[in-house]
Amino acid sequence: MRLRAGAAIALWLAFLSACFWVVGQANFTADLSAFLPRTPTQEQQLLIDQLKSGIASRLILIGIEGSDQSARSRASRALAARLRADTQFLHIANGETLGLERDRQFLLENRYLMSPAVNADHFTVEGLHASIADSIDLLATSAGLFTKALLPRDPTGEFMQLLDAMGSSPRPQLADGVWASRDGERALLLARTRAEGANTDGQSAAVAAIRAAFRETSQPDMRLALTGPGPFSVVARATIKDQVLRLSGLGSLIIISLLLLVYRSPRAVLLGLLPVLSGALAGVAAVSLGFGVVHGVTLGFGTALIGEAVDYSIYLLIQSEGTKGVASETQGNWIATFWPTIRIGVLTSVFGFASLLFSSFPGLAQLGLYAIVGLVTAALVTRFVLPTLLPPDLRVHDVTAIGRSLQVWVERAGRVRGPVLVLFVAACTLLVVKRDGMWSGELATLSPVPAADQALDMAMRADLGAPDVRYLVVVTAAEQESALVTSEHVAAVLQDLEAAGVIDGFESPAAYLPSHATQHQRLASLPPDTELRRRFTAAIAELPLQSDRFEPFFADVAKARGQATLSTEDLKGTSLAEGVDALLMPSGEHWTALLPLRVAASHGLDAERVRAALGSTGLTGVYFVDLKGESDRLYAGYLREAILLSLGGLAAILGLLVAATRSPGRVFRIAAPLVVAVA
Repeated sequence: MRLRAGAAIALWLAFLSACFWVVGQANFTADLSAFLPRTPTQEQQLLIDQLKSGIASRLILIGIEGSDQSARSRASRALAARLRADTQFLHIANGETLGLERDRQFLLENRYLMSPAVNADHFTVEGLHASIADSIDLLATSAGLFTKALLPRDPTGEFMQLLDAMGSSPRPQLADGVWASRDGERALLLARTRAEGANTDGQSAAVAAIRAAFRETSQPDMRLALTGPGPFSVVARATIKDQVLRLSGLGSLIIISLLLLVYRSPRAVLLGLLPVLSGALAGVAAVSLGFGVVHGVTLGFGTALIGEAVDYSIYLLIQSEGTKGVASETQGNWIATFWPTIRIGVLTSVFGFASLLFSSFPGLAQLGLYAIVGLVTAALVTRFVLPTLLPPDLRVHDVTAIGRSLQVWVERAGRVRGPVLVLFVAACTLLVVKRDGMWSGELATLSPVPAADQALDMAMRADLGAPDVRYLVVVTAAEQESALVTSEHVAAVLQDLEAAGVIDGFESPAAYLPSHATQHQRLASLPPDTELRRRFTAAIAELPLQSDRFEPFFADVAKARGQATLSTEDLKGTSLAEGVDALLMPSGEHWTALLPLRVAASHGLDAERVRAALGSTGLTGVYFVDLKGESDRLYAGYLREAILLSLGGLAAILGLLVAATRSPGRVFRIAAPLVVAVA
């Protein structure tokens, strides 16, 4: 007997040592990636990609509040300068015109490669006449002085069209040369991080860098406001970690206090907690080995799920209590009398949680594995290890008197059977009536970010004109050039939808970097010098212009004819490169182009019309994605699967009970309290 007991303790200690080693190597996370499906649909995968590294996931919105407008503007410039020198950030914008002259020079020199107006018709006599007349009309506008100086070099207006196109997106208002909120009470900046949105550590470092730079560049009476996916993910992780630790600690304190009150023996409490502590350690190790990462939510919910393992040692310490101490021969009687009941309880829990292992959401499967391994480990420790560890002189407080008092109340409980039945019927009626509205259908309701922070984000996003990026057209292709070509075809469809008022606008990577095929077509549309001069003279015959003043124009067209097409390397150092980087990216073995749609909140979007328009093109690898709608559908699928798995677990438990008791009546009496309580 002693040999068997020694072997059990040795195996237990070796097992704990192995678990400690695994947990020490484990990776822990607090982002919601574990609660995304293992095998997502194409749209869900696009949603996941955007959550992890998309155009909006790297944006941090920065606000400077307090003091006066002039001081805020100075602080904005100082903060932007400090952050631009930090390699953690790809781009910092605050309304300053840094680099604007460089962008203008680049557009001017490459306007015949980039302007969508450049085609064969544009350089006919009629086309030249129309475009030159438009440029003359601009002389009477606020841009007249600039247009007049540029007219000899760009009479057809390519450069001005490019400037208008690049500036068509909503822009925040300026105050003292930097961006400011609509009420003028907050200076605004926009940062794009190098770290992906899913890299919470990287986002946390970026947020810390912004706070440190603000402390060094601001006045004491100023306040920093940070919003966006990065800061929110940092807040969410800190909130989850804090609440898991705080609430699990509070729950453990209550349990320990209750056990101390009952046992009146700290040693008994410590020994009684060994099974559940062993189970929790084994559960974390199992999840780490099975999934490679342990989610913070798994720890929080999983520890609550295996909390019932505390009962196992309670049964041993209380029910085996005898006049000679708990480590007497009564332990053998306890094993024969009470262990079968605990065993069936463990099995029902295992059967119930086993259904979660089949979930397509790794987070649910993690919970199932954690609970199963934790409960089985706790039960085995209670059965084979704990009786050996209990010293012969250990005694717990006699709770017989408490039990007899409770027994009186239990016997009286039968009197409220009628009211409980009425409540159960009322609950079932309510569930039937509210069956379609009892569940929240939006993923946002799970956000740990405070409502005030979410409201601040919406206000700052509106002030900045930052992309909401709810609606996306996504293009996937094997090569970068193919993605750009397809994006240009999609842009033609979206222009028709914009003209029809379906959307208010869109962005495309091809607007910043046209495909090589399009650039070649534009260059091929430029007529030879002699022919161009003849057409130009005919075009301005009725206009108040003299052709000899436009030699710079002819020189630029001649230079463009021999120009090489642009690539991403040529854009470096300009803001156009940032637009391409945000909208065109490699994704594994293919390329992904993003075309965000701008839609006014006042009229919404007819998604089916957009899908029909895209479908009519016959283009492959083109998808329309409503990120919010897709996230809500993802959450609905999660909820639906959780309900089905719960019902499956309930069916497995009932089947086990029927097999164990061979009595449907007994199973009904066992299950009825649970069913009533859940309802």
